[in-house]
Amino acid sequence: MLDVINVSVNFSGQPLFKDVNLKFTPGNCYGVIGANGAGKSTFLRVLSGNLEPTTGDVAIKKGARMSVLKQDHFAYDEYTVLDTVIMGNKHLYDVMKEKDALYMKPDFSDEDGIRAAELEGEFAEMDGWEAESNVSRLIQGLGLSNDILYSQMSTLTGKEKVKVLLAQALFGNPDIILLDEPTNHLDIKAINWLEDFLLDYEGTVIVVSHDRHFLNTVCTNIVDVDYGKIKMYVGNYEFWYESSQMVQKMIRDQNKKNEDKIKELQTFIQRFSANKSKSKQATSRRKLLDKLSVEEMPASSRRYPFVGFTMDREAGKDILTVDGISKTIDGVKVLDNVSFMVGREDKIAFVGENEIANTTLFKILMGEMEPDEGSFKWGVTITKSYFPMDNSEFFNDCELNMIDWLGQYTSETTETFMRSFLGKMLFSGDDVYKQVKVLSGGEKVRCMLSRMMLFGSNFLVLDQPTNHLDLESITAVNDGLKAFKGNIIFASHDHEFISTVANRIMEIDGEGHLADKLCTYDEYVEMQA
Repeated sequence: MLDVINVSVNFSGQPLFKDVNLKFTPGNCYGVIGANGAGKSTFLRVLSGNLEPTTGDVAIKKGARMSVLKQDHFAYDEYTVLDTVIMGNKHLYDVMKEKDALYMKPDFSDEDGIRAAELEGEFAEMDGWEAESNVSRLIQGLGLSNDILYSQMSTLTGKEKVKVLLAQALFGNPDIILLDEPTNHLDIKAINWLEDFLLDYEGTVIVVSHDRHFLNTVCTNIVDVDYGKIKMYVGNYEFWYESSQMVQKMIRDQNKKNEDKIKELQTFIQRFSANKSKSKQATSRRKLLDKLSVEEMPASSRRYPFVGFTMDREAGKDILTVDGISKTIDGVKVLDNVSFMVGREDKIAFVGENEIANTTLFKILMGEMEPDEGSFKWGVTITKSYFPMDNSEFFNDCELNMIDWLGQYTSETTETFMRSFLGKMLFSGDDVYKQVKVLSGGEKVRCMLSRMMLFGSNFLVLDQPTNHLDLESITAVNDGLKAFKGNIIFASHDHEFISTVANRIMEIDGEGHLADKLCTYDEYVEMQA
């Protein structure tokens, strides 16, 4: 269906990846993974024809139709939702519009009638008469109301536009679908619907995603962008990850054995090379030594930061009590009589679409906002660290470099300590002298996590901590929170992250009411389904 033949891409003379030869076939879903900057999105642009490769070709089966998830949320503002989705099949849309224009002509001629008949035939062949009902099914499956079909795209919220553009990419049964981060900004129900859609889809799907649960659910193959190469493996993300870790361990173990053997042979040669009775053995060992080599570990662009939270003191019996908190923002009641208690073992995930409510509650608990009604009380032994969704106030207009910025939050400010600490978070060399205001989104998140780790708190509050992070960093944060012995309350949309960290689920609905689910996240998802 789609063949990649000897493809290479260079930027400014430097190869991003080279000599790529892959075959993508129908009935399979290919998950494209790799570190930030490795070239995942660039590879999708090459496949879609939006970027010409430096060398090589991309061949698509004759007559096959490719659909791509668009990233420009403002490109269709002048169109209705219905037209935007139907544009996913450009030929159908063009036929529909030409046909409608002909029928609107006041001087409809015989030639127009002949052309209209041709168009009607094409329209019927492409299932055009079912187009509106097909759009409706896609829109409702993604959690949008059918009432918006004739609304202008410009009137929609950002999240609604994301869903419409996703519906556009899925519309009309394309042969090949290219999706770059399709689960971003989707709620649980929409992600579950998308997973089911792709599992039933008979064409070829190629998807870039940081959502590990999504990759595990839908992918039959993993396409790994690393080492300046792109390789394909059979299996989902979890199978690839475990296999790659095992291979890396085998290489390390073999290298260690070779290193030990080399040292042993070198010692023997040094001791006995001048001894006539042992000279033959020394010579044979020298020949063996020449054949031994320590296999170099392949240089990977994939790096895992260290994320670990330690407590300076254990929490006492009383942790946190929230009693009847209500809050109205811009005339909308986002919290309505919210009450709950946090116990010693609780790690609570706040889920659902009401991000404003979650953020508002977290800000109130951290003393950054006052409730309109109600109160809360922290235990006297509790020390807190907060990861806000919006970290701009920590970085915008800040002239400090990373060492000085982080030094604000610790009494241990020696350069050796700061370099060592930042090195664990993948900041090395002269990177540590970069001004924090110019850091990328992912780098700022790693700085905020570093700040939290310095506090030694026994209670962590995190609002969407995986935003802007690559798979490796998400895995590191995930592992760090799983290992943390204290309490956590956090908001996230990452299925794998929530299911492996949380032991209690809370949801604040659109009217500000709290539902406390004493269950695992997988059990919660089943209830929602």
